[in-house]
Amino acid sequence: SLPAKLINGGIAGLIGVTCVFPIDLAKTRLQNQQNGQRMYTSMSDCLIKTIRSEGYFGMYRGAAVNLTLVTPEKAIKLAANDFFRHHLSKDGKKLTLLREMLAGCGAGTCQVIVTTPMEMLKIQLQDAGRIAAQKKLMAAKAQLSSSAAGAAEPAVETRTTATQITRELLRSKGIAGLYKGLGATLLRDVPFSIVYFPLFANLNKLGQKDPNVKAPFYVSFLSGCVAGSTAAVAVNPCDVIKTRLQSLQRGVNEDTYSGILDCTKKIWQKEGPMAFLKGAYCRALVIAPLFGIAQVVYFIGIAEFLLDMLPKHRA
Repeated sequence: SLPAKLINGGIAGLIGVTCVFPIDLAKTRLQNQQNGQRMYTSMSDCLIKTIRSEGYFGMYRGAAVNLTLVTPEKAIKLAANDFFRHHLSKDGKKLTLLREMLAGCGAGTCQVIVTTPMEMLKIQLQDAGRIAAQKKLMAAKAQLSSSAAGAAEPAVETRTTATQITRELLRSKGIAGLYKGLGATLLRDVPFSIVYFPLFANLNKLGQKDPNVKAPFYVSFLSGCVAGSTAAVAVNPCDVIKTRLQSLQRGVNEDTYSGILDCTKKIWQKEGPMAFLKGAYCRALVIAPLFGIAQVVYFIGIAEFLLDMLPKHRA
């Protein structure tokens, strides 16, 4: 049932995000740093520096937004894929690869309704620590090089919340402010779903002894991990562009972008083609367990059990 699909997708998203959010934060910060202003050399270096400067919970900046909105996002994505697969199948026959890709395309298109504002807010909170650390480093260097006795103290970082960012965007730009980078999000999520869902479905079928019996949970988990990491790396260039476009605050001497083409051109010219793979391994590490867990929860059907228990409890 649709309620069961939505609940399963939501539970899967909450579990997955809680497990991998620090890696996602490292991915955002690695993708946003530009040549000449590099704060981090790797994922582990980013996480260590984050803990030192912001504490353990600094790795979870922006997690509240993600945990709030990941439930409808994952629910829409998984339920939409099932919906399109059902309506594209002919009399219950096996879907062709093209139809599987079309179902994935439909799912990716539907999810951006929630994904775009979620990513928009999450990125501001995740990257705020990097920008603050960069400013402190620049201020420290300026103090060391200055011979003035009364050198100014470095500014203290003022932390903003997702609510404050949302209010400011709605006040200044309206609802369109929350959907900045919508085109780039579509450019990432639609190809991701086109790759992910058919690949997962076919890998999962390899573990089914009978077409009418579900594959074992470990097969669904491994299939989700492999399909998720493959699709994540494949669309990483689009994710880099989306992250840069959705970042409202810039570090010292960092470029700003007017759109997808301008962003692509500047990254290619100033940072080289390898810059489009920034954070690719982080993204693979995030997406693999996230979708592995999502598919296990979704296929086990926790929601069906909970919904079945409701009438018995009332009785």
